[in-house]
Parts: sequence; C-alpha cells; structure tokens
Amino acid sequence: MNMKTSNLKVLLVLILCALLLCVSPQPLVRAENSSISTHARAAALIDVASGRLLYSSRGDEPMLIASLTKIMTALVAIENGDLRSKVKVGKNAFAKEGSSLFLKQGEEMTLEDMLYGLMLRSGNDAATAIAEHVGGSEEGFVYLMNAKAEELGLQHTHFANPHGLDAEGHYSSANDLAVLTAYAMHNPVFKQIVKTQVKTADNPYEPWDYKWLNKNKMLRLYEGADGVKTGYTKKALRCLVSSATRGGQQLVAVTLNDGNDWNDHAALLDYGFNHYPLKTLIERGEGISGYSFVPGRTFAYPLGQGEEARLVTKLELIRETRGARRSSFGIKGVLVLQLGGKEIGRVPVYMPDRLPPEQSSYEKRFQPAGAAAYPADNWLQALGSALRALFRIGAAGK
Repeated sequence: MNMKTSNLKVLLVLILCALLLCVSPQPLVRAENSSISTHARAAALIDVASGRLLYSSRGDEPMLIASLTKIMTALVAIENGDLRSKVKVGKNAFAKEGSSLFLKQGEEMTLEDMLYGLMLRSGNDAATAIAEHVGGSEEGFVYLMNAKAEELGLQHTHFANPHGLDAEGHYSSANDLAVLTAYAMHNPVFKQIVKTQVKTADNPYEPWDYKWLNKNKMLRLYEGADGVKTGYTKKALRCLVSSATRGGQQLVAVTLNDGNDWNDHAALLDYGFNHYPLKTLIERGEGISGYSFVPGRTFAYPLGQGEEARLVTKLELIRETRGARRSSFGIKGVLVLQLGGKEIGRVPVYMPDRLPPEQSSYEKRFQPAGAAAYPADNWLQALGSALRALFRIGAAGK
C-alpha cells in the first residue's frame, strides 16, 4: 500500500470516529397504535426521514414475503454493483419460474436497465441474473443480502434467494421490511427506480425495445405515491410495500397477506400524514440559546398530538482534550433529543466558523462506479458507507 493510500485510510478512519461521536444507534420509538386497522395478517407504517415506526400490527412476526424480497435485491445490487456494467443472462436465470422479463439465455443488458425490469415487472429471471452478476453466484449474492439484513438490524429476516419464490429459511416481517425500505429510499438510484411508472430499455435482439409498466397501482391510485413493490405467491398471498410523499414528508406502508391492500395502504398513509406530520425541531446553523455553538444539520421528526410538549433537548459537550479535538474535526458536542424518556436523535454542534459542508466530500470521492452518493441520515448509513469506502481503499492499495 503506498503512502497516499495509507493517508486516505487514516483520514477515513478519523471521519468514521467523528461520525460515531455524533450519532449512535437508537431503538425505534414507536407511536401508539390507534383505532386504525387493515385486512392484513401483518402491517407496518414508518416515517422515512426519522425511521420512526408509526403503526405496527403483528409487525415482528416472520412471514413469507414473495417479491418484496426484491427490495433487498435491488439495494444490494446498487450498493455493490456498477450500474453501467453488462449483465449476461445465464442458464439459471433463463426461463425462471414465476413472473419474468422473458430474457433470452446469453442476452446482455446493463445492470441499471435490469434493475428497472426487476422492480417494475418483478422479473425473477432478472433477479437471478443480477445475483449471479453482482455476487458471483446466487449463493454469493444471498450472502450479501443476509449481511445487509444483519447490518440493518433486521432480526426477523433471512433470505434464501434473490427473487422471493417460497423457500425454507426465506422470510421477513412487516417491521423489518419497513426499516429496510426506509433505508433504501435514502438512496437516489433506488428511489428513482421504484417511482418510475413506465420504462423503456434497448433490446438488441428484436426489432422492438422493452417497455415495462410498473405493477404497483398505488403510483396511479394515490396522490403523492412514489414506490415501492408488489408481491404474490400462492403461499404468501398478496404483499405490498408502498411509499408516498406529501408536504415534504415521506412514509412507507407495508402489508403482508392482505386481500384489500390498495385500500388499506391508502388508509395507512392517510393516517400517518394526518396524525404524525413531520416537524422541524432543529435548524442547521441556527443559534443555541446560551451558547456560541450552532447545529450541524437540520433535524425533523414526526410528532403526534401533544408529543411536542414531551420533548427534551440536552446539550452534551465534548471534553476539550487534544485527542478529542483531532478526532471530532471541530465538533464541540451534540444535542440529544428525547421523547418520553427515549432518545430519538443526536445533532452535532460546532463553532459557527467551523460549520462543515452539509455533505462530506469523502462519500462522493470514494463512491463506486455507477452508484450515486447519498447522505448518511443515521448511524447505520454512516457506518456502512464509511466501512465500504474503507474496504475499497484497502483493495485499491494492494
């Protein structure tokens, strides 16, 4: 490893330390369930920006999830693959049972286009081809899926394949899928794909191009809908993850085994927007009463009626030692926000003249080819992004 690579590695480790000083893993602060109900065996509703679970019914019960599996498939492929690379359809992907893009054996398509086919038309052949391309084999890719599930703390989730056909040891829960999707919706590539209603892709083997219409009817039925994925098998029955954005707030709803899912999702999303609007609690750069510090980022959180009065904000200052100053890159402390005695977030504070850019440049610099950078909105994204960049630097220096 040369000196330049070594210095970059040291810098990245220091940045990671700084991130972990100002953000820490927080348990989900669940909203109290109301009288709302669905026809689903299990359901969940989550606010994307904060990760707050706004509704849950049998949310931790492991269940079959059919093609909702492809949410993780797409996320892992985006984070680990080159969107411009060519995916070749092998014998395992060709004529895969279930929903299909009807890809030909030996056919090649960019990973980006194949991801659109995966998420809009739920192609099982695309899922297998993507898995073999990104993971080296289907088994290798499934390992990456389960590693990501572990990274995200999905305790009621395990994958056995990339497409979602019923299999032993293949399951997730409504709450886990809500957390997974909220995380995925921070990735602009994933977000763009799942909100697309119609996509065309080159087809060099026929005189016509591929044209895929999104199976997710919520995009056409619900105002502000912008994702995410449908699913069905004879055992899992109807499964759906939907998302919508209104007034700057994005929510994700999940139902498993629900015969009336379109209507139930509209009711869940309406409930979230009406009862838990997103409220900005801290503004980046705004002064802190009694101190000469300013917050490093804006913090917003969905609050129900009467909850704002229960908020408590504490300032924890970093002890002024030489080591702390070096590792924290000018961070003077953190604002700790609590609701009902439970921590809901941390915001770093700085001297006004040391306020860093909103998005650190290292994420863009070390982003893999074909994947867009996106800000780390919570501790897990910060840690995952930093570790992936660290591994890439190590590999480049060998």
